Amino acid sequence: MAERIRDSGSKLVITADGAWRRGQVVPLKRNVDEALRSCPQVERVIVYKRIGEEAGVRMEPGRDLWWHELVRDEAVHCDPEPVDAETLLFLLYTSGTTGKPKGIVHTTAGYMVGVATTHRWVFDVKDEDVYWCTADIGWITGHSYVVYGPLCNGTTVLMYEGAPDWPDCDRFWAIIEKHKVSIFYTAPTAIRTFMRWGDDHIKKHDLSSLRLLGTVGEPINPEAWMWYYETIGQGRCPIVDTWWQTETGMIMISPLPGLMPLKPGSATHPLPGVEADVVDERGRSVPPGRGGYLVLKRPWPAMLRGIHGDPERYKRTYWSRFEGLTLYFPGDGCKRDEDGYFWLLGRVDDVLLVAGHNISTMEVESALVAHPDVAEAAVVGKPHEVKGQAVVAFVTLRQGVEPTDEKRDELKEHVAQKIGKIARPDEVHFTAELPKTRSGKIMRRLLCDIAEGRALGDTTTLADPTVLQQLRQRYEQREG
Repeated sequence: MAERIRDSGSKLVITADGAWRRGQVVPLKRNVDEALRSCPQVERVIVYKRIGEEAGVRMEPGRDLWWHELVRDEAVHCDPEPVDAETLLFLLYTSGTTGKPKGIVHTTAGYMVGVATTHRWVFDVKDEDVYWCTADIGWITGHSYVVYGPLCNGTTVLMYEGAPDWPDCDRFWAIIEKHKVSIFYTAPTAIRTFMRWGDDHIKKHDLSSLRLLGTVGEPINPEAWMWYYETIGQGRCPIVDTWWQTETGMIMISPLPGLMPLKPGSATHPLPGVEADVVDERGRSVPPGRGGYLVLKRPWPAMLRGIHGDPERYKRTYWSRFEGLTLYFPGDGCKRDEDGYFWLLGRVDDVLLVAGHNISTMEVESALVAHPDVAEAAVVGKPHEVKGQAVVAFVTLRQGVEPTDEKRDELKEHVAQKIGKIARPDEVHFTAELPKTRSGKIMRRLLCDIAEGRALGDTTTLADPTVLQQLRQRYEQREG
């Protein structure tokens, strides 16, 4: 939070005293107070009273104001403020390969046109629908398909602030039954979690109000797709498997319900007006059946307008992958089958996709090294049956620090505090040394081989091959 406030130059923060999660209070205002210790430019904090006394907030005189006191004497009607089409609408930060999050710039008119149009097309929205997108409101899906798109279309939107397993694992299905939800949009991570919990929680509830299902955030495996279709949709609800990202602002590749045959695990075709391709290293289209890089070949309304304060990084990150060609590269691998259907393959750079969230390996490594007991760290991902990818950290401790289970838990919590719980490492492995080339570069590719249990790749450039062998033995002993 502090890093984003400083990068954006914000002088005002709006928050709540707290939120509810699994029956416990999440201390939002206290988290803001902690962040603002390093943000002296913030002049005002506006606090919405959501919890009350139980939140135990401290209001700083002269800086903090209660929302309900500010609006007490305001008129109910507020005329909208006319702005230019390219006026900044919001900045949304997403992880990058350098460890410094990118402030993605979205502007008013193009973004609103993109999300309103695609929301109506993809979800076939009707006046009588009750629409529920389960995304966190602070994620791009929450922006585009909980707030801006649906409200532009006058949609009845359901929002839920709690967890899917509180007070029991049937929470989502009880909500759908109670409020007669007709459109349900969630993530493959959630779907795989529901599968693990079993069908009994679902059978207790009437889900007949559902008519359309959606999935977002990462590629969905065919097994999860089929379970979603048969168990939640009861074999009668189309599934819109959508591909897009923070930077695109709007859905780019997705089936249009009722207009095309579905294939479990495929996002099908680009939406009208979106020109996507799958190319090789030189930017040339690859034939059907071959994997390659997903690219976008023409502008679209909701595209990002840049990275806040860093135009060179914007060009370098998204427009320079293919020399001499103006192709937008989103960082994902893809293949296209004989019918022209697109199959997303996940990230191809140093960004992990954990439960639909981009997590920079560099950012996690930086958080680990910031701990006073850590000398060096390397972070890689490995497949996870629920989250898609798990965060695996290899850590060298400073001399004299014992590698204990308590230290392992302490480092996991340290990362969660620094970045957020979504980046908390699933595994932390201690090693006296990390495998490096003779020039000192850490060989993360070989650490991936170890984490995924594969045969080791080329080790000829290692300065000391015995380091890798010892590390693998310790990893296998711990996993065993």
